[in-house]
Amino acid sequence: MKKKLAMLLTAAMLVGSLAACGSSDNGSSATGSASATDSTKTDAAATEVSTEGKQLTVQIGPDPETIDPALNSAVDGGNMLLHSFECLLTIDQDGKIAPGQAETWEVSEDGLTWTFHLRDGLKWSDGSDLTADDFVYSWKRVCDPVVAAPYAETVLGMVKGFDEAQAGDLDALAVSAPDAKTFVVELSNPCPYFESLAAFATLSPVQQATVEANGDAWATAAETYISNGPFYITEWVPGSHITMSKNPNYWNADAIKLGSIKFVLMEDSNAAYTAYQSGDVLFIKDVPTQEIPSLQGNPEFHVEPNLGTYYLSMNLEDPAFADVNVRKALSLAIDRDYVANTLMQGTYSPAYNLVGEGWVDTDGSSFNANANGGQSYISDDFDANLEEAKQLLADAGYPNGEGLPTITYTTNDAGYHKTVAEYLQQAWGELGINVEVNIVEWSSFTPMRRNGEYMVARNGWVGDYSDPSNMLDLFCTGNGNNDGKFSNADFDAAMEKAASTMDTAERSAALHQAEDVLMEQVGCIPVAYYNDFWLQSEKITGIWHSAYGFWYFMYGDIAE
Repeated sequence: MKKKLAMLLTAAMLVGSLAACGSSDNGSSATGSASATDSTKTDAAATEVSTEGKQLTVQIGPDPETIDPALNSAVDGGNMLLHSFECLLTIDQDGKIAPGQAETWEVSEDGLTWTFHLRDGLKWSDGSDLTADDFVYSWKRVCDPVVAAPYAETVLGMVKGFDEAQAGDLDALAVSAPDAKTFVVELSNPCPYFESLAAFATLSPVQQATVEANGDAWATAAETYISNGPFYITEWVPGSHITMSKNPNYWNADAIKLGSIKFVLMEDSNAAYTAYQSGDVLFIKDVPTQEIPSLQGNPEFHVEPNLGTYYLSMNLEDPAFADVNVRKALSLAIDRDYVANTLMQGTYSPAYNLVGEGWVDTDGSSFNANANGGQSYISDDFDANLEEAKQLLADAGYPNGEGLPTITYTTNDAGYHKTVAEYLQQAWGELGINVEVNIVEWSSFTPMRRNGEYMVARNGWVGDYSDPSNMLDLFCTGNGNNDGKFSNADFDAAMEKAASTMDTAERSAALHQAEDVLMEQVGCIPVAYYNDFWLQSEKITGIWHSAYGFWYFMYGDIAE
């Protein structure tokens, strides 16, 4: 089977290189040109200068599903929000918390009251004043059940009055503005990573008058997209590009060297690669997978670790997955080493736990290393796993897959996603299960998955902060990002314990217990740990990549 898949992958690469038919990889990136001569080709993008200064042209994905801070839950949209908005706090180049719209802040001794002091003279991109009341409105909006922000509980669940706000009483949320420059938050229980939440894009301030005047449409056009970050949208052509220009009203505008950033909206990775080679684009996140072997060793090709996991969601409301033995069989039938190191060409790492490397336990050590008594939840002995999978399926009443309905696997055609889908057809076929692959466009894929319009779908999560609760919270009953609708009382209780205890050892034990339950019940199927790979011209200076899957272009420059 593996030999067959390797031949299939090789053929796909060849076809891709000849026919230029591919797609962007939502969850990967790469930098550089294919050869030394490519980097000396057309310098149009590098030297393009408008009346506002140099323009950096980049590709980080296709049309985002949304760039409303309250509604976005995708990496590409989040990357745009980083440039158009700024939260109370921000993340610096070293991954540390740094002042943002708030210049200083303090927390009470009991950890329950956080007070943020805004900078002098803050402005919106339209020149009007930005005050602490704007944060009060924006944070309450995230809780509004009508808005249905997917991150609401994750980012504000620990704030006093959250449950009442979710029920419609927004004034119950304990956020206030004693004066124009002071923003106060009262928590119902201490949250050791609250600083990270105050830097998270969902909690960006949005302008109340603009939102109320335009409804949901405020975040769909340059004319109404008022923001407060280092850049603001000046042109938006769906399917083509979003151009952000330097915001002269940003508090740190003097440090911004670029005049504008043009986000080219491409879903086809081959088209992005062609634009990169011609010099029309100086940075592409979506690199054609068939080009990766030739890019190894190229200084413009970058691979860096990511705090995220590529996993599969099963629609647990579908009767086909009611028996945990079926779910375990599907998981054990996957050769993760083969997927990560052969199909994904070593650009990902095999995942035998859900929470991967880089997530920090409460004592500062590796959460992954401490999981399951120091043992991986899934063995790396694939042959033994496959035999166990066959027995589990028989135990569930489906010997050799007989009687189990055809599984439809839904994914977008980007990067390795289609190749993984074809592998799953064969891997699960070894169990006698028939699998049909449903390829959908990126713009339709995430709404379908969120709405439960699938049987099994590829999924993934890149951390927003390094606390493992950020990954595990996804599987709490009712969480807006719980696409598989996993619901388990023991899991929920462990997560509630982790959220309420002040004892670090007790909190660590609760988080590990939650992962124990999730993996034993196979609430999802981890496959690989993310790395980001991308191409970046050596002409670009001053930008950086974070382990959260974002690129910070705002302080970049282009060498002449």
